[in-house]
Amino acid sequence: MNLHLKPQQVSGEGYVIVQESLHRDGSLLQYTGMRIVEIEPGAQYSELLERDECCVVAVAGRIDVSDGEQHFAALGTRQSVFEQKPTDSVFLSAGKQLLVTAIDKARVALCYAPSLKQLPTRWIKADEVGVEHRGKYQNQRTVHNILPDSDDTASSLLVVEVYTAGGNFSSYPPHKHDRDLLPQESLLEEIYYHELNPPQGFVFQRVYTDDRSIDQTMSVCNGDMVLVPAGYHPVGVPDGFSSYYLNVMAGPRRIWKFYNDPAFQWILQRD
Repeated sequence: MNLHLKPQQVSGEGYVIVQESLHRDGSLLQYTGMRIVEIEPGAQYSELLERDECCVVAVAGRIDVSDGEQHFAALGTRQSVFEQKPTDSVFLSAGKQLLVTAIDKARVALCYAPSLKQLPTRWIKADEVGVEHRGKYQNQRTVHNILPDSDDTASSLLVVEVYTAGGNFSSYPPHKHDRDLLPQESLLEEIYYHELNPPQGFVFQRVYTDDRSIDQTMSVCNGDMVLVPAGYHPVGVPDGFSSYYLNVMAGPRRIWKFYNDPAFQWILQRD
């Protein structure tokens, strides 16, 4: 079971799909998908959303986005994710013709999940993105809530960005969300897309289940993806490097209820 995906570099006309994991027949994931696309200035990427809804995230650079009817111009607030500013995104339901045009060289994340009902296209403005600080001690990170479960813009998708400074753990204490057992826990698959500053570094990510049917510890580099079909999934960031990751989550119900590994629960009970 390969949970660690390296950049793939599939070229189109004026764009490169640098990384992707899509929920398709035979894949590890049934609900979640992600594609990272780099687009040259003035070039376009287009796609008909047949069954999926999609959140288009302006990861770096500026873009125009169209759904065939509505047009959103000059989206994007940063040239690097490590400016740590919230950015613009656009949500589209299935049946829409997605068109992304790069104003300057842009890196775009396309986050997919099944479209359960038709919903309006929506520009998620950078200044509407909630910023949250989580954790203490060496367990601190900053979260940009692009599509949280408190927002009813989407029918399936959950999308967040997370920043973690060197020497800290993130997605920690180890937690999981792989059982449809509400209100205690929800079933959500997850994909991590990672970037690092400086880019030559790495983070460690472990994915493991209680029965250890999944138990992988990965050295994850800039531009890599990690798939989480089930299990706990903490991230450790070495001193001297900063970590960014973009998460997409989806499952049978659009709610995020996680369950901490009982062996680590004591960490949250410290003064």
